[in-house]
Amino acid sequence: MSRNTKINLLLLVVVAALAVLPLALGLGDHKKEPFTGSDGEAESAITEIEPDYKPWFSPLYQPPSGEIESALFSLQAALGAGVLAYYFGLHRGRRQGEARSLAQQGTAKTPAGSGAEEV
Repeated sequence: MSRNTKINLLLLVVVAALAVLPLALGLGDHKKEPFTGSDGEAESAITEIEPDYKPWFSPLYQPPSGEIESALFSLQAALGAGVLAYYFGLHRGRRQGEARSLAQQGTAKTPAGSGAEEV
């Protein structure tokens, strides 16, 4: 097994553990909504510290339900991942193209001392 394959398998195990361990260990069982986002946690902490707190501004668009909000967040994450994948793929392709070009240039030249005369 190659070194890259071992690293990829290790990363896959770590990601799976990060997804499963919080559920298996019961983290968040003491909360009413155990796996809410950090926005909800921040809001509850602020209202606990300062009950009369008024927000500085309100959202431009308030989705009608939590499911739509989750879907929009997922769409945003997918678009961001697509942009990053395109960027890294483009640069990897350019590097591979440059390597192929250099390899072709190297084989096109006659090696020194081969008896072929240069014009």
